[in-house]
Amino acid sequence: MRLSARPLAAVLPLLLAACQYQHYQSDFGKGAVEDTQFLTLFTIFIVVCAVMYLLVIGFLFAAILRRGRIEANVVESGRHHESHPLMQSTLIGWAALIGVGLAALAVASFVTDRSMAKAATNEKLSITLTGNQWWWDIVYNSADASKTLRTANELHLPLGVPTRIILKSNDVIHSFWVPSLAGKQDLIPGRENDITIVPKRTGIYRGQCAEYCGTQHAHMSLVVVVDSYPDFIKWWGHQLQPAPAPASPLALAGFKYVTSGPCSSCHNIGGTQASGQVAPDLTHLASRKSIAAGTLPMSEGNLYGWVEDPQSLKPGVKMPTIGLPPDRLHAVVAYLETLK
Repeated sequence: MRLSARPLAAVLPLLLAACQYQHYQSDFGKGAVEDTQFLTLFTIFIVVCAVMYLLVIGFLFAAILRRGRIEANVVESGRHHESHPLMQSTLIGWAALIGVGLAALAVASFVTDRSMAKAATNEKLSITLTGNQWWWDIVYNSADASKTLRTANELHLPLGVPTRIILKSNDVIHSFWVPSLAGKQDLIPGRENDITIVPKRTGIYRGQCAEYCGTQHAHMSLVVVVDSYPDFIKWWGHQLQPAPAPASPLALAGFKYVTSGPCSSCHNIGGTQASGQVAPDLTHLASRKSIAAGTLPMSEGNLYGWVEDPQSLKPGVKMPTIGLPPDRLHAVVAYLETLK
């Protein structure tokens, strides 16, 4: 039977794409020190458990074969088999091996735990990440209040810098998880948790809420960008700048509506009278890679769809459908596209 090359040709691009984005959301991404330590510990557990499993299977088959020979000898000689001293030695050796294996796993777990705890004591950057249904509020803390930065749904981390992420929730239990960088940590209402990440590879990674938190739980993702240190400082400086002024009549009309209409009661836009604090900060919205917490890629078309009817794209989201007339919708999207 001849195999057609068409299925292979169709699958090959998918395989290449998978290789290209293998670190985007993967437990094997090794994008940070913490993920590498977890992966090392996981490998140790797999190796020890695999060796023990193979030994158990090996001894099982050996016992079955030996049992068959013993029964054959009993039938021929008429004498019952007596226990051999080797069996006692084998049991003692097996018990010792189990003890050594468990001790090795305990030591490996302890070393990994202490290593991550040591990294947490060398904090160089502090970020407060708050979970909401269904988006992420991000504050870059600074001793200088003028340099404190608030953004949403896109987390930037500097390469090689121990970063402590303080985790909070405003409503229900969420869970912060960026598989390529670190393990899971819950965000619990009324309680403050934290996790420390030391990125070791630049790139773009995907985070996800890993605790069911409502109807749009699956659409509560987080873009994580690891920048080189100079690029991170440059990014932070740009994000601290107020929103650019609209340069066209259409964008100006959108500016007037967004900063004085119902949008301003929920959203903040730096440098304008829009100062709402209960929804994502929009100061540099158009510079992000997605909208609606990773639900849609950032694009003009998706902005139109989101502003016109967010409930159709993310049912249950707290952003209401206002029902803007076409001319006002064009103006609002034109203004939002300037927020870079």
